[in-house]
Amino acid sequence: MSDQSSKRESETVLQQEEIKKTKVAEGINDGINNSNITERDVGITCYMSGDNVGFNGQIKQRYTDFLVNEITKQGEVVHLTDKGFNVPKKPKPTKEQIEKLQKEEFEKRQTFEVDENIRKELVEMMDEEAVLQIEEVYRSNRKIETSKAFEDKAERTKLHQLLRKAFDNQLESVTTPSNHLVIGMATRQTRVSKQALIEQTKDANGVENWGYGPSKSFIHFTVYKENKDTMDVANTLSKFMRIPTRLIRFSGTKDRRAVTCQRMSLSKIGLDRLNGLNKGLKGVVLGGYKFEDEPLNLGDLQGNEFTIAIRDVSLKNEGDDLEDILNKGIESLEKYGFINYFGMQRFGTFSVSTHQIGQALLSGDWKLAVDLIMAEQENVLPISKEARKIWAETKNPIHAVSAMPYQCLAENAILNALCHEEKDESLNDYPNSSYHNAILKIPRNLRTMYVHAYQSYVWNKIASERIKLSEHKVIEGDLVVDDTAASDCAAEVDQDGEDFDEDLREAKFVRARPITAEEIAAKTFTMKDIVLPTPGFDIVYPANEKLRQLYVDIMAKDNMDPFDMKRKVRDFSLAGSYRHVINKPTDIEYRIVSYENPTDQLINTDLEILNANRGKDNGQKYIKSKLERYSTVKEGDKKSVVIKFKLGVSAYATMVLRELMKVETSRRGDMCNVTV
Repeated sequence: MSDQSSKRESETVLQQEEIKKTKVAEGINDGINNSNITERDVGITCYMSGDNVGFNGQIKQRYTDFLVNEITKQGEVVHLTDKGFNVPKKPKPTKEQIEKLQKEEFEKRQTFEVDENIRKELVEMMDEEAVLQIEEVYRSNRKIETSKAFEDKAERTKLHQLLRKAFDNQLESVTTPSNHLVIGMATRQTRVSKQALIEQTKDANGVENWGYGPSKSFIHFTVYKENKDTMDVANTLSKFMRIPTRLIRFSGTKDRRAVTCQRMSLSKIGLDRLNGLNKGLKGVVLGGYKFEDEPLNLGDLQGNEFTIAIRDVSLKNEGDDLEDILNKGIESLEKYGFINYFGMQRFGTFSVSTHQIGQALLSGDWKLAVDLIMAEQENVLPISKEARKIWAETKNPIHAVSAMPYQCLAENAILNALCHEEKDESLNDYPNSSYHNAILKIPRNLRTMYVHAYQSYVWNKIASERIKLSEHKVIEGDLVVDDTAASDCAAEVDQDGEDFDEDLREAKFVRARPITAEEIAAKTFTMKDIVLPTPGFDIVYPANEKLRQLYVDIMAKDNMDPFDMKRKVRDFSLAGSYRHVINKPTDIEYRIVSYENPTDQLINTDLEILNANRGKDNGQKYIKSKLERYSTVKEGDKKSVVIKFKLGVSAYATMVLRELMKVETSRRGDMCNVTV
């Protein structure tokens, strides 16, 4: 090795050590971080309008305080309007009816004649005498065994099929060990014709599939869920119906701690089987069935409608007027919008942010990435703390994995992988290659989540600086999406919503271009049109030199180069994407509600509204306060704000509330002070 090469390697090692020292100083301590992640930690620092003082309050104290209804591509808000259908029970036939049917069936068999063409085929394969014997079997309800053996499997298969077809599935044929056929009346109707099945599903008006019409390739349906992840629901449906999860499709993921309504689609399943799941599902209701020719795909939506109850509302200054603050804040949102930050959900709920893990992965520091994932932390799943402690003290994956709860997918994947690796005895630790192998055992969606979080962190930092340059004005060098240059090899427009799975879908790629001075003079574009890229190898960075340099300076602190985002591991090789700097909610409305108890329900779910209205229509008991979205509660000394608005898919509802309330949205912050 040359002196120059040795010098470069030494400088690289020193740089990496400095980065690790910086992380320790920031509280990461090679994986042990007992502080809370704040907005500032992930680049969220600015507001579009700093004039309004905002107010204090809490969201998601109860999951029924956060309602999300998907907006379809056609602009329809998805609601639960039914709970499927009841398959009508067929009346049990009387003894007389059974005897009558048996007599009719016997008389029918006496006069039955096999289709002439099918009979001709049977005679050719067997002989006339054998066919006559089979016809007698059908009339007299007995069994025979053919004298002829059929050695060829294809010939036997064809003969079985012909017999079923000839005698309307009433005969049963079985091959003996010596390849003869035993033929007799079917003990039960094992096969039913397609038309007979259709007839069984007709409703009182004669419409098949219990009134939903002719079957098509896919069933689309509404999923109402309470306090559950979208993927949890998909996995449950997959398990109950015994079909691969990939057959269950949806447009986007929805929050867990919420009540949500969205559309899903599936194929290769009967409508009655899907509908029957309602009897056994907990916290999930299926309805709104519709047959379609195509499935749903990720991104097949316009956005979501949010209805959110903000509890324990208080004013920041004496003399402030809540209604005045709300009116001014909503006016600002409608006029200027809000900074389209990636919300705190993007960066996880533990003390170690997912973007810090992503930075380690992009740097190829596999050990650091594992240390961060496995770290002992204050804000972590409590039942995982013992396993983390075992790992920290012993580095024994066998002991640690036995204590790790199944919910910790990444941690379990790492520990199970390390159980099959060998330690470097000189270090009493695993080599970096072993940690690399362990990282690659983490499910792909989690692996990519970490690196996407780092991209989001950089984007947030840049967005804050862009707003500081010019809050409401377009500047030369800003980027806009180039609608004339769509391409299959360009970067995608980020479509992330409340969860971060949506940007992992296959999306249509687009290009961006800088705005010209002439376009600025002509006021061709507004701030709502401006996009910023997440760092990647297939995007255009802003032509504005100051913004461009910010990418370099911010990423240099992590020993990374925004112009070098390709990696040997494909999942960590980032093309980049574009995201609008400003977003605007629409159809905003609010009401101030007084309440007394923390458990008072302030908004009604789709299921409660459906049940109350069904009870009213059927003359049954119902609760009047649950007939509409807004619940009627008793007056009390506590105040809440119930707000409703619509958002496109590229936005976080918490960032709308942050702009309105001017409060911290981190997990232990003013807005979301909840425990793990």
